[in-house]
Amino acid sequence: MQQHCASSAVKLCRKILQPHRVASVRPPPPPPPQPPLQPPLCDIFINHCGVDTKRTIAGLLHGHLFRLGLRPFLDSMNMKPGDKLFGKIDLAIRSCKLGVAIFSPNYCDSYFCLHELALLMECKKRVVPIFYDVKPSQLRVVDYGTSSAEELERFSWALEEAKYTVGLTFDSLQGDWSGFLNCATDAVIKNLVELEDGN
Repeated sequence: MQQHCASSAVKLCRKILQPHRVASVRPPPPPPPQPPLQPPLCDIFINHCGVDTKRTIAGLLHGHLFRLGLRPFLDSMNMKPGDKLFGKIDLAIRSCKLGVAIFSPNYCDSYFCLHELALLMECKKRVVPIFYDVKPSQLRVVDYGTSSAEELERFSWALEEAKYTVGLTFDSLQGDWSGFLNCATDAVIKNLVELEDGN
C-alpha cells in the first residue's frame, strides 16, 4: 500500500513538475473587412404606371437620363427575373436622391404606384411630378376594397403632397416629345444640383 502511494506520489510530482504546455496564444482574428460603401442603387427613381407610360414617357426619360451618365431606376430596366418587387423597389427608393412621379390616367388604379409615391414622401425625397395626359385635379385614390383604411390614408396623403408640388405637364397627342424630354431632363438635373449643393 505504501509502495502504491509512493508510486502515485511520484507520478503526481512528475505531472506537476512537467513543463506546462502553454497553449499558443494567437491574436483574435481580424474583424471581417467592411464591405465597401455601396453607391446608391440609383440617382433618380421613376415612379410610373407601366400600362400608360413604360413604352412612352417613362422609357424615353430613363434612356435620356441614362445616356447623360445618370443612374435612373425604372423597374423594367433595372430588375431581373427573381428579384423581389418590394425589396428591390423599396431599396431603390430609399437610396435615390430624387423621385420623378409620372402621373397618368391609370396611375391611381395601381397599388404599386401609390405605394412607391407614399414611400418617396415618407422618406422625404424631393419629387418632380409630371402630369402626363392628366390634370392634378383628376387624381384621387379610389377604394376598391383591396387596401386597408391606413393604406388609403397613406396613399391619399402622398398624392395630395405631390399634387401641390410644382411639376410639368404633357399632352401626348399635341405635345412636342423632344422638347418635353429636354425640359424634364433639365428639371431633373437642376433638382439634383440643388440637392448636391444643399449637402
